[in-house]
Amino acid sequence: MTMRGFSDIQNFENDAGLNFRDKNLLRQAFTHRSYLNENRNSSLKHNERLEFLGDAVLELVVTDYLYNTYPEYTEGDMTSFRSAVVNADNLFKIGTNLNIDEYLMLSRGEAKDKGRARQYIIANTVEAIIGAIYLDSGYEADKKFVHNFIIPEIEKIISSGTWIDSKSLFQEKAQDLVGTTPSYRTEKESGPDHDKHFTVGVYLRNDLVAIGEGRSKQDAEQEAAKKALEIKEWN
Repeated sequence: MTMRGFSDIQNFENDAGLNFRDKNLLRQAFTHRSYLNENRNSSLKHNERLEFLGDAVLELVVTDYLYNTYPEYTEGDMTSFRSAVVNADNLFKIGTNLNIDEYLMLSRGEAKDKGRARQYIIANTVEAIIGAIYLDSGYEADKKFVHNFIIPEIEKIISSGTWIDSKSLFQEKAQDLVGTTPSYRTEKESGPDHDKHFTVGVYLRNDLVAIGEGRSKQDAEQEAAKKALEIKEWN
């Protein structure tokens, strides 16, 4: 997919129901660090600080919604629901629906990579956009955006059971069915401190069952456990 870049940024605003007063904030949200490495004279900044802010705002909006909408659920249940809603896989799906990939500003190398790394970039950009909305228009505008594009996923996640913690479920199944507790080993760790990438294997005794990847060891372990459940047909 060809990136439209900044010239058509208003198309994104129209599709997302946004109207930024400071267009550069939105442009920054789409700017990956790698783009600036190749365009050092650019006046823009990369989106990592916006991502940090957006992550916190997103969690607050989702937490507020869960607390007020599902009084029958426990703290533990709501924590699992929230994790499923704000994780990279779900944010990637939302970012894809918003055609975020078409507006990303990436280095030539990153632009060619259509694999897992791109999915994380798209998920991070969703958070950066939320951070930019907060700075430009405040919490209520962010709340509207999250309710329009992210909150609808909560009911789907709850009804489908995809909120269930894969790591806990795999451990339970492994102990019940084969009498052993899974272990996790970091197979690979790459990237700078601000953008780490982990590859983790899940083992039953000494046998590798599945490999997972993530921005943290916890995310990678969850993905490995999810794949292991599918491989073992223990879902």
